[in-house]
Amino acid sequence: MSGILDLLNSDLGKTIISGVSGSAGTDESKTSSVLTMALPVLMKAMERNASTPEGAEGLMSALNNKHDGSILDNLSGLFGGGVNDDVKNDGDKILNHVLGNKKQGVEKILGEKSGLDMGSVANILKVAAPILMGVLGKQKAQNNVSSSSDLGGLLSGLLGGNDAKEEQSFLEKILDADGDGSVIDDVAGMVLGSAGKKGGLGGLLGGLFGK
Repeated sequence: MSGILDLLNSDLGKTIISGVSGSAGTDESKTSSVLTMALPVLMKAMERNASTPEGAEGLMSALNNKHDGSILDNLSGLFGGGVNDDVKNDGDKILNHVLGNKKQGVEKILGEKSGLDMGSVANILKVAAPILMGVLGKQKAQNNVSSSSDLGGLLSGLLGGNDAKEEQSFLEKILDADGDGSVIDDVAGMVLGSAGKKGGLGGLLGGLFGK
């Protein structure tokens, strides 16, 4: 199974980066940097949440219903007239649920490393979160994931499983950081530097769409 960042290197990923950039009013290269750093962090947070029966059940329910992947079928419609508030509000709820009280700290760190202010980062993540959930919904269907235990395996696989222990512990540090940035001074270099590798964090979306 390919990792999450392959998506951003695919044609679909370029469409997403361009669309998110336009909707958030942010520079495309900086938007790409934020997404490259943020997607693995969000995935790791979801993996954490899904490690409890209640968390896994909640995520399964969301993927079976609202976030079944259909959002990816009409991205031109999603971005065409500007992303509507319903999608952004949904994204904000996803972020609050997944990151909890770490949300602002994560946004601050991503902002520092990408050169954007926290508000811009927040706008990017609000649009990206429902898309990421859609990706998970599609992967869940394609891999016939039907139980909560299988869900954990799916998330781990998209993060690179046991092949990326260094990056895994690094993502944990970001999620546990208090927002001062000191613990993740190398976040951009480490995560972005791995983006060219196959598999692991450098390997999501490419595997999804046959890239």
